[in-house]
Amino acid sequence: MMEERRAGSDTLWANTENEGQGKLTVFLGAAAGVGKTYTMLEAARERLAEGIDVIIGWVDAHERSETEALLQGLPVVPPRRIVYGDRELLEMDLDALLDRKPELALIDELAHTNILGSRHTHRYQDVQELLAAGINVYTTISIQHLETLNDVVAQITGVTERETVPDHILEQSTQIQLVDIRPEELTQRLNDGKIHVPGQDEEAMYRFFRPGNINALRELALRYTARRVDRQVESYMRVHGIAGPWPTGERVLVCISASPFSAQLIRTARRMAEGLQAEWMAVYIDTPRRFPIREQEKDQLAKNLHLAEELGAETINITGNDVAEELLELARKRNVSQIIIGKPLYSRLWELMHGSVVDRVIRHSHGISVHVIPGNPKLIRERAATLKTTPQSSRELISLFPYLVSLTIMVMLTFLFAPLKNTLGLVNIAMLYLLPVLLSAVWWGTRPSIAAAVMAVFAFDFFLVPPTLSFTVADISYLITFVLFIVFALFNSRLSNRLKEQVKNSRRREARVSALYSLSRDIAAVAELGPVFKSIVKKVADTIEGQVVLLLPEQDHKLELKDSSETGEKNFFNENEFAVANWVFSVGQKAGKGTDTLSAAEGLYLPLRTDKEIRGVLGIRSTNPDTYFEPEQLRMLEAFAGLASMAVTRVKLADQAREAQKLAESERLRTALFSSLSHDLRTPLASIIGSVTCLLESDEVYSQEARRDLLQSILQGSLRMNRFVHNLLDMAKLESGLVKPNKEWCEIHDIVGVAVSRLGESLKARPVDISIDDNIPLINVDFILIEQVLVNLLDNALKYSEPETPISIEGWHQGKEIEIAVSNWGPEIPAADRERVFDKFHRLESLRLVSGTGLGLAICKGFVEAHGGKIWATNRPGGGVAMKFALPLDEPLPVIEMASERGAEHGE
Repeated sequence: MMEERRAGSDTLWANTENEGQGKLTVFLGAAAGVGKTYTMLEAARERLAEGIDVIIGWVDAHERSETEALLQGLPVVPPRRIVYGDRELLEMDLDALLDRKPELALIDELAHTNILGSRHTHRYQDVQELLAAGINVYTTISIQHLETLNDVVAQITGVTERETVPDHILEQSTQIQLVDIRPEELTQRLNDGKIHVPGQDEEAMYRFFRPGNINALRELALRYTARRVDRQVESYMRVHGIAGPWPTGERVLVCISASPFSAQLIRTARRMAEGLQAEWMAVYIDTPRRFPIREQEKDQLAKNLHLAEELGAETINITGNDVAEELLELARKRNVSQIIIGKPLYSRLWELMHGSVVDRVIRHSHGISVHVIPGNPKLIRERAATLKTTPQSSRELISLFPYLVSLTIMVMLTFLFAPLKNTLGLVNIAMLYLLPVLLSAVWWGTRPSIAAAVMAVFAFDFFLVPPTLSFTVADISYLITFVLFIVFALFNSRLSNRLKEQVKNSRRREARVSALYSLSRDIAAVAELGPVFKSIVKKVADTIEGQVVLLLPEQDHKLELKDSSETGEKNFFNENEFAVANWVFSVGQKAGKGTDTLSAAEGLYLPLRTDKEIRGVLGIRSTNPDTYFEPEQLRMLEAFAGLASMAVTRVKLADQAREAQKLAESERLRTALFSSLSHDLRTPLASIIGSVTCLLESDEVYSQEARRDLLQSILQGSLRMNRFVHNLLDMAKLESGLVKPNKEWCEIHDIVGVAVSRLGESLKARPVDISIDDNIPLINVDFILIEQVLVNLLDNALKYSEPETPISIEGWHQGKEIEIAVSNWGPEIPAADRERVFDKFHRLESLRLVSGTGLGLAICKGFVEAHGGKIWATNRPGGGVAMKFALPLDEPLPVIEMASERGAEHGE
């Protein structure tokens, strides 16, 4: 039987319970051996008895009989075997769990670090993926593995935990169950060999499990759970409108640097923000003398910023000349109420010479609470020493070239000045010796500059200061000169280094901002995806000096490589990299080199994310495969990915808008067709049916003249239906691009005559004035199409003019084209509608009942433009409307053929 223990469950409902998201239950204990796994298995067996589909993803019984007994009867996913070096190790099979998709998965040891070669670096990332897939998870963790309590636990127990879990993982849990037993029972379990702590020897375990340590860890676990309960109660009171003293809005700001001590400050700020329920920020301030020159310091700064982001902070990077001034200015802008800053380990003398940042922040805080956190001097010095003793790269090794050049210049100056010392004077020569010192400071930095100053002192003293050829100085005032040489070299080299670092950082930032601006400008006006892809890949590749690939999904939602900065054998993108990109696309999280997910990949892969979906994946591989992207580079790459996703979204939305416009036009056509079928077809059909019905009656009812009128009515209705059907067919041809003029040489008089004859009955009651110039040459056009243009224009003139008003047709030769005008005496067209009258379905308002679909003039425009012509509408000066079109006369007339034909006719 399991020893007596106390277990309490405190339900914490998080706001992250999205539909389809799995629920996380955490069994929290003060230390290993309190019974977390046992309690989890008991709860799992109860769920199994309730009919829940429970499966074990990973539980290690460590040969404890009570735990092994509870494992009996529970289904298990077999572990995955991974070869690591010359050993075969077991790890949880994440893919098998996802394929199995149970209702509840049991995963022990949430803080476990996965074996190299696993998809994720940490087990809590595996749990996050299971939750995202909709699988509920039971898991266990000890309080010392919580990231924000890492320093506190190390201070209590003297042991620094390497495996930690970010606090937000527990914050998104739906339930935390505290598992606790008395310290005496836990000590007895340790003596009985029932506690397994990997990586620690027996002596270290006994030091860790001292009664004082156990009680302190129990208090941490109880306090952590109590804070969760407080949050739950406050949330309940807010939801139900229960009055209470609510905490006011607070903001916490922590100042960090490239020091390892900053990690402790970040954890302290996280704990304070959690207690105050406040937003918090981590700021790093670049100053000229605080630039992290060494690669080790850059790496440490990147780790500190990553830790802050992982714990939920907003990270800010500021460049300025004074840390205290920039920190306070940011605090006032962001309405910060609490500032956390570390106490530096500088000597009192150093602070008197340079000033204390902490003192200036406190002095000028003005209403902002400042918390000064002292570090462990011994621990900080050990970590700093570790950074300093890290082997330097070959590029950081001291080069002898600057020293040899300085030595050569000093020798040359000495040989030059020695004969002229009486002429120039020692004071002037001393000033000239400062020149190589200054050049060394500008060109090479501090060490070569100080070395040049030392060389100048020795050369000046030995060869020029009496007594010469001796280091003895007769005049003690020269010693001041020697000291000034060294001070001058030191100050100039430091100033030069600051300026060079500032210029370097300014250029780097300018290049990145310019790249972002250039990319946004290039893709802003592009309406097709192809040029957008090329612009994105080129800009990103040029900026990071590496290879870039861009992948987007096809219609079947499968990724496809759209563009790459390198092709052939130089391209790093292979099947393994494609698998990483597919995972990023499916999950929506970055992965690959430099991350905790699929870190063995050669490239870094970022999702092209929008508010609703993932548009694609951007893959980046640095030119140097051994380097990782810095936080600033990562932020820039994420900005590139954001711009790329916006560009892809914009182009796709434009395509969708065009499709929607086509659908809208199709809907309008459908509506117009129904309207026409109900009026333009039904009216003539009713007339035809009525006339036919009358004709079928006895001949005695209707006279010969009445019968003729009925037949004429049938003819008019048929012609009207025929024109309607022709218009529909012509518009369908125009929409499908099937209209290709079948050109032949024609007389414009003939085309006008045929068009008028087709509307003979309709034009009977109208005076028609035809005025075509005789000097119009033959035109090479499609006779039928131009005839249809004239028919539609005449039909439009009839509809929009009063009965018995005249209609005119005019034609004349104008330069290299002929113009035809069809005019009526109807109402004028408003200026805003003169272009729109040729749009499909556009019809002018009229007091008269006008039939039709609004396609006639659109067909005219299509037919005329198919001939390379143009068409327009104008209002006549004396009233009325003229519809004009022009046809080009680009082709030469067939003079020879026409002459021969006329000669033949004359001979006849």
